[in-house]
Amino acid sequence: MVRRSLSVLTAALVVAGLAACSSSGNGSTPSPSSTSASVATCQNVKPGSVSDSIKVSGEFRQTPTVTFTTPLKATDIQRTVVVKGTGPKVKAGETVGLGLAAYDGTTGKEIAAPEGFGDQAAVDAPVDDTKWLPGFVRGVECLTVGSRVVVTSTAEQAFGTSYSKLGLKQDAPVVLLADIVNIPPKLPTKADGTPVAPTAGFPTVKLSKTGEPTITIPKADPPTETRIAILKKGSGETVLPGDSVTIQYKGVLWRNGQVFDSSWSRGETASFQTTQVVKGFQKALEGQTVGSQVITIVPPADGYGSAGQGDIKGTDTMVFVIDILGTTR
Repeated sequence: MVRRSLSVLTAALVVAGLAACSSSGNGSTPSPSSTSASVATCQNVKPGSVSDSIKVSGEFRQTPTVTFTTPLKATDIQRTVVVKGTGPKVKAGETVGLGLAAYDGTTGKEIAAPEGFGDQAAVDAPVDDTKWLPGFVRGVECLTVGSRVVVTSTAEQAFGTSYSKLGLKQDAPVVLLADIVNIPPKLPTKADGTPVAPTAGFPTVKLSKTGEPTITIPKADPPTETRIAILKKGSGETVLPGDSVTIQYKGVLWRNGQVFDSSWSRGETASFQTTQVVKGFQKALEGQTVGSQVITIVPPADGYGSAGQGDIKGTDTMVFVIDILGTTR
């Protein structure tokens, strides 16, 4: 079984449109998330004999040792609180910082490498099963910061329709563990850096009161290489290769100005690793500072290649305006 990062898996689901695929640069454009009643209210899953049977050792926030009798028989979702924290209560819909681990209930082996433990930064996760792995959402919702929780379930209950990406069958038993590390401060919804004079040859950008950009393409042929310009210069942390970033963005086609993707239209920010997006988008992020707004012109070679993607033809040059709101590593 290939061990994949749980946060990488989720980022790939949320921002599939920018995910870097093969060397040809092909990918798919993201679609708006569906809504769920569970976003508004906690389901507060109860413990059961299966979740209670999982043995966990190790200190909170340190990589746990998890043992159980295999094969585990998990036909429904159960949740056992191993450590009860004394911090603020996690509310549905907000973002929490987590330590994450997942195990195959049939073999007892790790499904993916544990994340967010020890010296690793906590994994920021939305408590919303339309945006995050549903088993972990069921695990941490309604609990308090400082808690450690175990969830047992089927693979589909844990990972939604993405269970196959982890090499699992739909009804395979799984064990999830989460440490609720913190509730990070809310990030701004738009770049707050200092405006910079426009660079000649780039599309013009006009911002609404909310910060959403309107992008106007010049009547000229696009450049043949990726070009990047700063529209606002932020004073925050520098984005490094492989960082997980939180951004707002809008993408349009050079040939007709058509909007093909926009986090603004979805009413939510996007979060993913810089190495998981098309090359031109990655170049626009790495080396910039939090609070900055950048514009990048991306030719096919640094985008989706000659095959294109959806409304994006193989000859299309893309233009993105990106607000960099946060970065973690």
